[in-house]
Amino acid sequence: MSQSQKHIEIVPYNPSWPELFEVEASFIKQALGNNLVALHHVGSTAVPGLVAKPKIDMIGVVKDPGDVKEKLAAMGIDYRGEYNIPMHYGFSKRGDVDVNLHIYEEGHPEIELNLFFRDYLRTHSIIRDEYAALKQNLLKDPTSFETKDSPFTQYTLRKGDFIRKVLREAGFNHMRMLKCNDDTEWATAENFRQKYFFDKVPIKDPYKWTFNHNDHAHLILYKGVAIIGYAHLQFWSDDRAALRIIVIEQPFRSQGFGGQFLELIEKWIRINNRKSIHAEASPQALFFYKKHGYIDMPFNNPEGDETHPSDTPVGKIL
Repeated sequence: MSQSQKHIEIVPYNPSWPELFEVEASFIKQALGNNLVALHHVGSTAVPGLVAKPKIDMIGVVKDPGDVKEKLAAMGIDYRGEYNIPMHYGFSKRGDVDVNLHIYEEGHPEIELNLFFRDYLRTHSIIRDEYAALKQNLLKDPTSFETKDSPFTQYTLRKGDFIRKVLREAGFNHMRMLKCNDDTEWATAENFRQKYFFDKVPIKDPYKWTFNHNDHAHLILYKGVAIIGYAHLQFWSDDRAALRIIVIEQPFRSQGFGGQFLELIEKWIRINNRKSIHAEASPQALFFYKKHGYIDMPFNNPEGDETHPSDTPVGKIL
């Protein structure tokens, strides 16, 4: 279902934005103390000459995100959630100066991604102006103010392809895991599901209803700006998670990406207090799971479905 946001404001670049960042940063540094490794000014207000929403975007790099929420809440900075980025801690402060603060543990790839994007726009004025024109054109389209099965407006989502283009030109090549979010990511997920699973039956994917269901998560694995993997997780009410699908695109197999994807998934659901992860391993996938520490373990699907006779139920305590 679509909903509309009443207003999105972008304004000309304000030379005082870097100073406002420094002022707000001083409060955050005081609150987080030695846990804070670095604090970066990112987003459009960090790019001289670029039109922007008048909100200061920051990335805080920390050693341990565990106690960050409490300390920031004490200074009036509210936790907003993970959004589409696993292991992202999003905060905001509204007042005389509006701040969006994104907290990541050291080494999270979104840190470098934002710095690559910011620095490329700072040093490539033509690309910066293309981005400004894209923003202004999006605001002329009334549908840009709509949200549809996403926490973000179409204004935000429709910038995705441009951002990927800039990151490609900037040479960003890190591996990162995201929840499916914009049209390009959802289309890739649909393609992976159909090509690697349902075409083998063959049937049309009967489980697209899970794309908009709180008990299911659809994850993609990026290598740079190429989507090379996809996973479908189901969350059960007894603190368990089921890995329904995990797949790496054919040209990227046998390079360790599947194992790295699995490790990211396990870390994410462990942080979210899941005690175990379960899968129904096909004969072709059983070695992969065993290699990564999975053992024979009853699947015990709460929905009552039985494991296919050719599959092996496996699991791992997290």
